[in-house]
Amino acid sequence: MKAWLKFVSISVGCAPLLTTFAQEIPDSIRNYSIPEVRVTERYYTREVRSGAPIQILSGDELRALNAMQVSDAVKHFAGVTVKDYGGIGGLKTISLRSLGAQHTTIGYDGVTVTDCQTGQVDIGRFSLHNVDRLMLNNGQSDQIFQSARYFASAGVLNIFTLTPRFSETKHSNFQTACKAGSWGLVNPSFYWEQRLSGKWSLTADAEWLSSDGDYPYILYYGGEYDQKSREKRKNTSVRNLRAEAALFGNFSETEHLRLRAYYYQSSRGLPSATTFYYDDESQHLWDKNVFIQGSYKKEFNRRWAIKLAGKWDWNYQRYLDEDYKGSAGKLENNYYQQEYYLSAVALYRATDNLSFSLATDGSVNKLHADAAGFASPVRYSWLTAFAGKYVTNRLTLSASLLSTIVDETVSDGSSAETRRRLSPYVSMSFKPFPQEEFRIRAFYKHIFRLPSFNDLYYGVTGNRDLNPENVTQYNVGLAYAKKMSSFLSYISVTADGYINRIDDKIMAIPTRNLFIWSMVNLGKVDIKGLDLTSNLGLSLWKDFELTLTGNYTFQKALDVTSSDPSTVEGKTYKNQIAYTPSSSGSASAVLETPYIDLSYSMLFSSKRYISGENIDQNLLNGYTDHSISVSKDFRWKKVLCAVNAGLLNFMNKNYEIVKNFPMPGRSFRVTLTFKY
Repeated sequence: MKAWLKFVSISVGCAPLLTTFAQEIPDSIRNYSIPEVRVTERYYTREVRSGAPIQILSGDELRALNAMQVSDAVKHFAGVTVKDYGGIGGLKTISLRSLGAQHTTIGYDGVTVTDCQTGQVDIGRFSLHNVDRLMLNNGQSDQIFQSARYFASAGVLNIFTLTPRFSETKHSNFQTACKAGSWGLVNPSFYWEQRLSGKWSLTADAEWLSSDGDYPYILYYGGEYDQKSREKRKNTSVRNLRAEAALFGNFSETEHLRLRAYYYQSSRGLPSATTFYYDDESQHLWDKNVFIQGSYKKEFNRRWAIKLAGKWDWNYQRYLDEDYKGSAGKLENNYYQQEYYLSAVALYRATDNLSFSLATDGSVNKLHADAAGFASPVRYSWLTAFAGKYVTNRLTLSASLLSTIVDETVSDGSSAETRRRLSPYVSMSFKPFPQEEFRIRAFYKHIFRLPSFNDLYYGVTGNRDLNPENVTQYNVGLAYAKKMSSFLSYISVTADGYINRIDDKIMAIPTRNLFIWSMVNLGKVDIKGLDLTSNLGLSLWKDFELTLTGNYTFQKALDVTSSDPSTVEGKTYKNQIAYTPSSSGSASAVLETPYIDLSYSMLFSSKRYISGENIDQNLLNGYTDHSISVSKDFRWKKVLCAVNAGLLNFMNKNYEIVKNFPMPGRSFRVTLTFKY
């Protein structure tokens, strides 16, 4: 009951704000009169004009990559490291510019996805079946008409799903597809759009995924890796079901309502690390997630607009280890999460060039487990962001100040203290030459991430006195885009140098012995890097189009916690932090012809270390991963058909992203799609 009272009080606090902004404002049907909601520009142009780096993968680009999950696609963004434990069902988390997964917000149709237990979201659960585009922001977006949560992280990955589109004579669209491939992969899906009336439309989609995942790999052993054996991955089966339904209300060109219901369940084996003489595979994980979210946006006139959003989210996770060596003979835990979330944003356009926004978000997060003595924490958060933006043809300036207030309660013991923080941000994009789309850009941001519930309350390792982990970001970059000629249809290039500093980094260290660890604020990390991206479009001949893209990241992410060689931290001083390559990148080529479309993609990474101690025993070799695909679209009566065949990792590279968790080798995937 206390949780609801605090949540209602937060929500009521938002009401005067909305009432003040809404009163005495006449309705208007002006079309896209506010810059923050304009979506008509080409993506590469928007990437260049932004004050902070932004990268976008459109639906066509996602299909050309032959990616299956969001985690597969984001590997093609510059500055991104995906920690991948292998296979379709393996955990996959995203780290942006070496800041860690907890510093990256995941947005789903404008509403954030959270995991208060670990602070990181498994992006492998998100399919690309119903995704329209992916957008990655470093720092934050230039759009100030957004919820306060989007100001509250070091980076944002936005997932935008498909919206219904109809012709004048056709009121429904239907699509069904099936993917099949190596290791027992079967992935049927459907997507349906229905116009209910002139103002209302509906979408529904679902998919099932099943895979044995028992792919082969090479196990190396011996002091000099002079011996090896060919093994098969075990306990890697996965069964996923996802179903969604969305209701769209388009009351006018300036008033929209979106409601979405989401259901996901997963059953998957958790393969162990591939160590010699160890063949036990008994861990299993079950997940269920249900959420209902909605958003309402209205532009009252040329000056004022509001956006409201809300969400209820429920998560269940069951973990089972049949071979646990404890006294019970097995280990089983059940975790339950709930979130209640409300957001309100008001936008005021003072002049044609100057606009302001005020956003306030309130949320309640709960975690409960069936373990004895579990703290069952509840977190109450109130975020308020005030932002301003000035835009001309040659200059874009934006700034924001975020206020964060967080309070927690627990059912057992003492809770973490109340936290209050102010977080500033400022960015600039300047066009020095009026006739050229060449920009100089820069941003500064100071932000933090709260300790997760596991950091604070998990068993004997949790530390309820932890401080937030602080991040300071600096970025200076150059961006250029131009439509060149009939042959060179467009070119865009960006280069961004950045410095990130992490203070009070949350680390696990041993206490009384090696088997009992504790979470402490000890770490400091100094990150310097360079991100390069390029896009090139060529019109080779009539109806022959070639698109080339590439990105490269160089970074030094060094542990600067302590220089004292007599301490544990001194052994890693000025060493590259774990699982961070100094060089990484990707490239792709897509050839569109009247007959077939061909695509090629490549990922590469330099060597990494599995811990902060950069010694030979901790070295993880670099890798390259090459994939090709061919696709053909054709029409059969009223049905648009598509066939896509892909060969993934066709060089059959045996590599690991996480030590002792091998990635799949060569595999194939075939997709059949029918649209009516």
